[in-house]
Amino acid sequence: MALPHAHLLDVVDVRPLGPALQDAVSTSLIKTGRLQLQHLVLPARHDVPEHHVDDECTIHCLEGDVEVRMPSGTRRLGPGQLVVLPARQRHGLSARAASAVLVTLLLRRGDAGDGGGSGHRNGSAEQPTT
Repeated sequence: MALPHAHLLDVVDVRPLGPALQDAVSTSLIKTGRLQLQHLVLPARHDVPEHHVDDECTIHCLEGDVEVRMPSGTRRLGPGQLVVLPARQRHGLSARAASAVLVTLLLRRGDAGDGGGSGHRNGSAEQPTT
């Protein structure tokens, strides 16, 4: 069963989970027709395959140690750091330690990717959108 999304003007808690991180799951915090916030929980040494989204997006490390891999290089994020990716930037994620990131997606008609909400990926495994 899916968790309910927050609504506009709701206060959403994105503080670090600390010891509770190990049992947490990824969730979509809010989704409107134009915006989606995702709280992604990544176990240590977990990779999210390379993909892209159609518009700019942010990846904000809330806790842990995450690498954002791109053809042009890697950006390493620690707690409190974020990167803004340009539209259609191919990228993947690698969690060097148990981590949580806040992903902000701009949507077009409710989708982050052309024809599918999660952009285009290499491979067929279903992964969170980032």
